[in-house]
Amino acid sequence: MTTPQQGDRRVARACRRSWQVIVAAGALSLLAAGASAAPAAVAEPAPQTAFATIGDVVITHGEFDLAFAQAARGKFYHGKPPEGAAAALQREVGQSLVDEVLLVKEAQRRGLQPDHAAIRKTLDGYEQRYRGSQQWLRDRERLLPALTAKLERDNLVEQLTGQVKVAGQPSAADLQQYWQQHQDKFTTPEQVRLSVILLKVDPSSPQAAWDAARDEGAALVRRLRAGEDFEQLARAHSKEESAANGGDMGLVHVAMLPDAAQEALKKLKPGQISDPTFLLEGVAVFRIEHRRESRLNPLEAVGERAGELWARERADQNWQSFLEQLRRDTPVRLDDSRYLPLATAATTGEAAPR
Repeated sequence: MTTPQQGDRRVARACRRSWQVIVAAGALSLLAAGASAAPAAVAEPAPQTAFATIGDVVITHGEFDLAFAQAARGKFYHGKPPEGAAAALQREVGQSLVDEVLLVKEAQRRGLQPDHAAIRKTLDGYEQRYRGSQQWLRDRERLLPALTAKLERDNLVEQLTGQVKVAGQPSAADLQQYWQQHQDKFTTPEQVRLSVILLKVDPSSPQAAWDAARDEGAALVRRLRAGEDFEQLARAHSKEESAANGGDMGLVHVAMLPDAAQEALKKLKPGQISDPTFLLEGVAVFRIEHRRESRLNPLEAVGERAGELWARERADQNWQSFLEQLRRDTPVRLDDSRYLPLATAATTGEAAPR
């Protein structure tokens, strides 16, 4: 049986090897991308000062730099955060590194053990996936220990998450309250039975092409309002897929349509014809056949969905509260002197926390 003190020492040893875990993860991402060699961003860092100290575990600035480079590579094109995004990503990565240590420590304190069978299966998958990679064959023996350590840590956190994110079953009162407070989630949006004639114009076309489509659309509107058949004109002129059905698009959610189309439809009553409307793909003429107004579905009809949403929200709340408690209970010293400043309120319209 492992004592709490022995468990803490084992966690500390694992956490001190965190740069190896980051290197291994970075190397795998390069293999998946087909890279032939690892960049300097995943090289073993030289000894550096502490970025974060969590109890008896130290994360160096070098380890932070590796994690930041890996996160940027996965999130941004060419791994280069756009202006203003780097500062937020620094804080996100820093908090993630600290949280991982806290979570692994807590999992160890609870006596959780890695699922070695699942980890072995994942490692076998890596072996299969990269068996033809010369980089994998060259670095395999060096990477496997770090990959195994990473998978063990991930597995512990996954088990801990499963224990904490337990929402239970909502009571009838819970469901009623949730339904009342989140009626937007249970409201069927407005729908219209819509027909369209689309005169396609390539977005890069000169203004003359757009003017010609507008004039053709105006001529069609005059003919339609004079009583000509919409379906026949749609089959003859429309380049939208619905042309074969006489322009009939069926029931559509108004909110899913382009803004210009929504504005045009606001003015229409069933049976009326819109003015020519400019869209990204050309000029459109619309007719509404009928409207189905938005409606709130009763709890009796959406009870199962409400229960699922309640449980998901409660699980997320449990997890966030748990994580915040871990952060409060464990002393953390953070050197954020290298953090870039966040965007100011003047540029974002919001307060800029440190």
